[in-house]
Amino acid sequence: MPGPKSNKVIISCAITGGVHTPTMSPYLPVTPDEIARQAIDAAKAGATILHLHARDPRDGRPTPDADVFMQFLPQIKAATDAVINLTTGGGMNMTVEDRLVAPLRARPEMCSLNMGTMNFALHPMADKFTNWKHAWEEPYLRGTDDFVFRNTFRDIERIVKLLGEQHGTRFEHECYDVGHLYNLAHFVDKGLIRPPFFVQMIFGILGGVGAELSNLTFMKQTADRLFGSDYQWSVLAAGKAQMPFATQAALMGGSVRVGLEDSLYISRGKLAVSNAEQVTKIRGILEVLGLEIATPSEAREMLALKGADQVGF
Repeated sequence: MPGPKSNKVIISCAITGGVHTPTMSPYLPVTPDEIARQAIDAAKAGATILHLHARDPRDGRPTPDADVFMQFLPQIKAATDAVINLTTGGGMNMTVEDRLVAPLRARPEMCSLNMGTMNFALHPMADKFTNWKHAWEEPYLRGTDDFVFRNTFRDIERIVKLLGEQHGTRFEHECYDVGHLYNLAHFVDKGLIRPPFFVQMIFGILGGVGAELSNLTFMKQTADRLFGSDYQWSVLAAGKAQMPFATQAALMGGSVRVGLEDSLYISRGKLAVSNAEQVTKIRGILEVLGLEIATPSEAREMLALKGADQVGF
């Protein structure tokens, strides 16, 4: 059944992701301890949901290794009540099987679920750097000019059945374009995904919809038409559009996502020193606008989550 409607804003924070590389910022968390510390600090700053990837602590490359996830998940759970949301998107060059290893072991309250196959291009970022910390970084980025981020209908259905039906995990439905909303509607019509849904609208990734406010308006109108009152929604925008889009989404009644996965900056030309710094900034903006921040317990009720006592870590 749909959770209660609420005007409170859920702040999600995406701690490290699989997009940025260590050369781009000394503040990007890489080791399990760094990821745990930044996640805990983000929760203390006001993050309701913590979206988590793992990285190889030796060189910072994205990893699907469940043992690495298990080095930071219990730390975060012990120190905060925030909802822990694991990726099923992983990183470039991971198979769907790779991407499911950690979520199936951890059985979290939430996982991200990308709602369509797409070009996911990071290669222009490589032109901004010359001295790389690690040999893997430049080819990882440049290779995305020929990369397809696979999320077929079969893949999506498999993830929903394995994690949703078997383990009670609910999803952050990541929609990078209007067609992804229709993909979600397809699964809703089939009865495989039931409300309340948490729709994360994503703007500014090369290969997805652009970070233009007219696109945000159209995405929201489309979601309203498809899902009515059965969904909660949130917005993230990559890079410089992060804070403006989050603010606009909140003004339209939505929730927001920030974090170093989505942008490495806190203001024009200035690197964010932590995820907590971005959370603090967006929380301040929201409170100035007179908006209330949802607590983790309120978010669990809004999204019909199973509770932190039902996870596998």
